[in-house]
Amino acid sequence: MKTSEKSPLGYYTIGIAALFLAGFLLLVVFGAGSFRDTAAGQNDNMSTRAILSYLPACVHAGDAAGAVSVREGEEGPVLVVADGDSGYALRIYCHQGNLVEDFSRTDAELSPENGQIIGPTDTFSVEERPGGVLSVETDEGRVLIHLRSGGDGP
Repeated sequence: MKTSEKSPLGYYTIGIAALFLAGFLLLVVFGAGSFRDTAAGQNDNMSTRAILSYLPACVHAGDAAGAVSVREGEEGPVLVVADGDSGYALRIYCHQGNLVEDFSRTDAELSPENGQIIGPTDTFSVEERPGGVLSVETDEGRVLIHLRSGGDGP
């Protein structure tokens, strides 16, 4: 009769395969966490850029002599971009922790309930500087907007 000897080679093979499987699973778990953190940072950066680039885009779209002005509202400054001679204007202001824009008659009361939320911010200040430059500050940072019309009145 032949007796069979059990070789430890089978156990080594299974052990090495299990080690590679465990390493692969750890790599997937840590990689997914790293990707999640990277994507969250990218979304935060895009949100910051969206607010800070939206303001100059709105101002430059309606930039004409006397079209851009700053007035004082109930909760702070209101950036007003008049729409030509139509009597309507795009008004950007802070309301209850959000940067809001609404489009209505230039002399009408602010109506944030009918406006569009641009993004969250607790800080919104607009300063007119010499040379037709607006300095706009939000929680996301500060942006300088040079008025092509020079900010001159009509």
